[in-house]
Amino acid sequence: MTSPTNRRATPRIALVTGATAGLGAAFARALARRGYALVLVARDAERLAGAAASLRAGHGVEVEVIAADLATDGGVDAVLERIGEGANDAARAIALLVNNAGFGTKGSLVTSDPVAQETMLRLHVLAVHRLTQGAVRQMAAMGRGAVITVSSVASYLTSAGNVNYCATKGYQRLAMEALAREVAWRGIYVQALCPGFTRTEFHQRAEMSMRSIPGWMWLDADRVVADSLDAMERGSPTVVTPSARYKAAVLLLRFLPRWAVHLASGRYRETRQAPA
Repeated sequence: MTSPTNRRATPRIALVTGATAGLGAAFARALARRGYALVLVARDAERLAGAAASLRAGHGVEVEVIAADLATDGGVDAVLERIGEGANDAARAIALLVNNAGFGTKGSLVTSDPVAQETMLRLHVLAVHRLTQGAVRQMAAMGRGAVITVSSVASYLTSAGNVNYCATKGYQRLAMEALAREVAWRGIYVQALCPGFTRTEFHQRAEMSMRSIPGWMWLDADRVVADSLDAMERGSPTVVTPSARYKAAVLLLRFLPRWAVHLASGRYRETRQAPA
């Protein structure tokens, strides 16, 4: 029989999607510093291997990798298979799921690539739903666990040139708010992390022009992650919006008339317009 001391010595396991860049990489580093063993998920196997090696060397933690495209059923199935291992082996159970994988697009639905738009819907909505359901089923059996889904301040907006990004981030926030109420009594904490503009590779990958965004609006990725994990360890709140300036912005967005929100989102729209 495993002693209580040995149970405490078993590291908690965090599964992070989109783990090789941006907020995903920041989550992986922060969780390693906090003593979590890691399961890292991303599409690029070579980059995953490099990230895992760096975390093992720098923090002495166990790191597994899963190279998977979460916009595909097969990719999600591979991660669900790993989550399911915790059902039969408590030492393999996922204590924290971080749904971070995501990307942005720009341009009108009239002219934008339909494949990219469908990929976004599958990644931001279907993959988040399936992985979260798989994780909370395992966590409910254990009577503990946490889910953090990286949404966005954009979840409060509607923006031309960014139709599905705002809509899918809105789904993520609302789904996590509802789920938090559904599973709190089971000992599971659920969070929707809603940062504003954060210095990562996200905008460069989407080829968005950020020249119109002033410096004071930018957040540091490590600070965003620290705010998220501190809230998780306190057990509240469900919606985490890092920085006072974005908390104030969200307050306005929630209570302004929709026509006023549309006018106020002009600078955000500028970053999502496709070049003429």
